[in-house]
Amino acid sequence: MKYMESSEIRRTFLEFFEKKGHKILPSASLVPNDPQLLFTVAGMVPFKPIFWGKVKPVYRRVATCQKCIRTTDIENVGKTPRHHTFFEMLGNFSFGDYFKEKAIEWAWEFVTQILEVPEDKLWISVYEEDEEAYKIWSGLGIPEYKIVKMGKEDNFWGPVGPTGPCGPDTEIFYDTGIEVPTIDGKSPTPANTEGRFVEIWNLVFTEFYQDESGKLHPLEKKNIDTGAGLERIAAMMQGVYYNFDTDLFEPIIKRIEEVLGVKYKDLKKTDVSIRVIADHVRAVTFLIADGVLPSNEGRGYVLRRILRRALRHGALLNSKEPFLYKVVDAVVEKMGSIYPQIKKRASFIKEITLGEEERFLKNLSRGLELVEKIAHENNLYISGENAFKLYDTYGFPIDILKDIAEENGYELDEEGFEKYMSEQRERARAALGNVEFSKKTDYENLNVKTEFVGYEKMYSTSKVLSIKKGNNFVEHIENSEGEIVLSVTPFYPEKGGQVADTGVIKGPAGEMEVVHVYSPVEGVIVHKGYVSGRILVNDMVEAKVDTEKRKYTMKNHTATHILHAALRKLLGEHVKQAGSLVEPRRLRFDFTHYKALSKEEIVKIENLVNDVIMRAIPVVVEEKAYSEAVREGAVALFEEKYGDVVRVVKVGEFSEELCGGTHVHNTGEIGLFKIVSESSVSAGVRRIEAITGMNFLEKYRELTKIVDSVKDELEVSENDMIDKIQKYKEEIKKLKNEIKQLRSKNINFDEIFKNSKNINKIKFVTAVFEGMDSNVLREVADKLIDKGLDLVALFNVVSEDKILIVVKRKKGVENLHSGNIAKELARILGGGGGGRPDFAQAGGKLKNKLPEAIERLESLIKEC
Repeated sequence: MKYMESSEIRRTFLEFFEKKGHKILPSASLVPNDPQLLFTVAGMVPFKPIFWGKVKPVYRRVATCQKCIRTTDIENVGKTPRHHTFFEMLGNFSFGDYFKEKAIEWAWEFVTQILEVPEDKLWISVYEEDEEAYKIWSGLGIPEYKIVKMGKEDNFWGPVGPTGPCGPDTEIFYDTGIEVPTIDGKSPTPANTEGRFVEIWNLVFTEFYQDESGKLHPLEKKNIDTGAGLERIAAMMQGVYYNFDTDLFEPIIKRIEEVLGVKYKDLKKTDVSIRVIADHVRAVTFLIADGVLPSNEGRGYVLRRILRRALRHGALLNSKEPFLYKVVDAVVEKMGSIYPQIKKRASFIKEITLGEEERFLKNLSRGLELVEKIAHENNLYISGENAFKLYDTYGFPIDILKDIAEENGYELDEEGFEKYMSEQRERARAALGNVEFSKKTDYENLNVKTEFVGYEKMYSTSKVLSIKKGNNFVEHIENSEGEIVLSVTPFYPEKGGQVADTGVIKGPAGEMEVVHVYSPVEGVIVHKGYVSGRILVNDMVEAKVDTEKRKYTMKNHTATHILHAALRKLLGEHVKQAGSLVEPRRLRFDFTHYKALSKEEIVKIENLVNDVIMRAIPVVVEEKAYSEAVREGAVALFEEKYGDVVRVVKVGEFSEELCGGTHVHNTGEIGLFKIVSESSVSAGVRRIEAITGMNFLEKYRELTKIVDSVKDELEVSENDMIDKIQKYKEEIKKLKNEIKQLRSKNINFDEIFKNSKNINKIKFVTAVFEGMDSNVLREVADKLIDKGLDLVALFNVVSEDKILIVVKRKKGVENLHSGNIAKELARILGGGGGGRPDFAQAGGKLKNKLPEAIERLESLIKEC
């Protein structure tokens, strides 16, 4: 078997299927245009709409090398030979074209003739009921004993949900030859061993639809979906057992050795950490390149989790400083020629990685302060929820938290923490492992088509093609809510961030007030609303859009394009759209950026956008091939695998984007542009809300009214308002300090001291306060000790169910332990806590138990 590097395997695979009539498409983004998925988890994800039948394929045969992210088995990464978070999936797809015979024949041809893998090293698995696949493999001359029949759990794909497309699959295994025990004591096969046989290719035959009762129905159009892991094939072709020993990882691991001063294949424990870092730095590099930035939710949370896991393994290798950003270079050097975007964004990737590394190390230090604060604010109790927040938000390890709690006498709800962790794991599994197809809408098989004329018109005559009331299609609808599909419509359906048009559909005997418009299936536009009177299928109707609403929506949509371009020009090319909302009254734009915008930056952005508006630049819309549009520099907001022809919206030389929305004819129609807020959506994602045209004027009038009201209340001129407010703030601060000092002065220390007692030569005192400031309470304890007491126990009744306990002892009184005393008193009061031998805090909830707690203190002193 010949040696092949990963780049040659990748190229050879795509060239092979190109010769078989397949269209070679580039890898889609790791961020799919799919509301059900956080990431592209398999090669078939970009083609889900085609598999479901929502979209007709432009190409019947396609082949790709798709970059993927999965973290469902992240705990196994580094420990096993083949678990990864980031990986590349080679795949060939047929959409209603060839089926089992050619898929199997070509897979076998590629593996045995192109890769030249010896046939005696290959095994096959098939679904036990798929006799057709079994016969095809047999017909290729493969011995029957090497074709293993397996059950549904091993060789049947889908549906992930209760219903949807599914089908049997067949797999090609490579025999590594390593000696492992068999489950049944028989000769080793893929069915009775673990680790010897490596699955290198899976061919899925999507030929059934499973209904709600679990019954399988043959699909009219059968599809092929295959997946061959590049990392696994590279290991096979390079004669190594671990994927990490291939050329895909070798330069990355070498860089880790240099940066951290470690040696791979020296110690088993060290090797695991090196492999984790090598895997995770690939995932971090590609995720950031595709616009994902660290945050505490969604995709950003997964990135942060991967990055921090790599850092923790760096700590195991004695790293105390940021290092991961230095390893990014090795990933870019190895894979930048295949994926140019990581080379183009290399400096940005390193900047984000370094920032997150520094933040994590800083947060670890800050976490120590937060632990103390949380404990003291909650009667020395750290709930499972707070423990999880410390871990989830600040990356504060639970094992360190356990040590701190034990040392300081804090009560830690470990069981509650584990509950939150389990819920988080389940959410991650559900989000990352779910490749379920979208739910059917009943419009898939309607066999109707709507022509959209809304780019040019806001009025049209049309024919009613279908009517839906509730869950049923009907012939007519009368005085009821429902849905109507027209042959022609000017109504824009909600998509791409732009809200749907509203308006009226008028028929001969009734009319619908259209409140929402959507497109459940490509080519079908559904109008939703209330019908007054009666409308029938085949009625000729008039469809009229609410013109004013549409015009304001168009202003805001074009302004969004200009804003996007302005952000990229002023902040950098790393800015990518992360979501948008275009309404008549406002626009909202989410974008990737690693810090808040300064006031100066906001002013520059507003000035640049308004300059483009004032120049009344024509807005030109063109239709062209996707590849041509991207080559010319059009920004592709959402990558799609289907549809050759795209709509390009150009604002002179300033902005060029792929967009299906509606726009003004020239920028002057927008009026004025004003940013009303800039905020954080999550770490690494910012949000701008803005207004245009008459909405700007309305906002200005509102603000003027507020300023006038404040001016009247302060009884000053507009220019003196800030000075007057600052003066009031200083007076309030001064009064607060005076109140605090008065409370402290009103404490009669001599009276408290008179109530002290002496037991076993221990002079002590107890005192109960109501609503005392916690800082003042600690000061009281200090002053009483300074007056000559050996022990002080103070109780502060904060509220009916919250009591703070402070215990302080004099230095040298070794037979007393403040922490143990506080803990015992808190137990009586229904709380918990503890602390150091010389000072401790605790909390309780049972006010009526105070006499019992004070009595118990005296008995503790007697016992010492």
